[in-house]
Amino acid sequence: MTSGGPSSDEARIIRRQPEAAPPTTGASAELQTGIIRRHPTGAFPATPELAGTPEPQTSYIPRVDARAAGSPARRRPSPAAASAAATVSIISGWATAVIATSLITAWWHTDELFCIAIGFLSAVSAAATIGGLISLLLRRRIGRLLIVVGAVVALMIFAGLIVAGANLPKIVYAIPVLPLGSIALVLLPATGRWCR
Repeated sequence: MTSGGPSSDEARIIRRQPEAAPPTTGASAELQTGIIRRHPTGAFPATPELAGTPEPQTSYIPRVDARAAGSPARRRPSPAAASAAATVSIISGWATAVIATSLITAWWHTDELFCIAIGFLSAVSAAATIGGLISLLLRRRIGRLLIVVGAVVALMIFAGLIVAGANLPKIVYAIPVLPLGSIALVLLPATGRWCR
């Protein structure tokens, strides 16, 4: 460089201390350098062993009981209602799928539009029930709503059977109890606490 400054090799070096020696007394030395110190400025404090006093021994500190501290302990919600709702929903979905499949295979040659409608409703019911079961077991609130939607669509399928006048075994007419049971179990407050 022509301006009398440092050469290019010197300019690349990061200086860690100033060129001029700073004054060694008082706080003015700290202010003039502007360097962050990486070492203590004074003598190391004396440890208890070096000072002649023994180091105090540590002792076991017991854990504070939540009831003794005054805050009420929160009980974990029981999974019994959610497990019962999931079990009844699985059985209800299986029964709905069996009845819809049997109805579609028996009536396909006589009324195709009715069979397509039943097939669509059973697909919606199965999707809602399966999604609701997974969400319920993952403790998400949307699972309860999806199970209710699946059960209501299953009830629509059974209502379609009765309106159509299908000749079915007597046990089939008792199957709507399963979707109603899954709706009742999902709407219990205990199931809601499990999801929260």
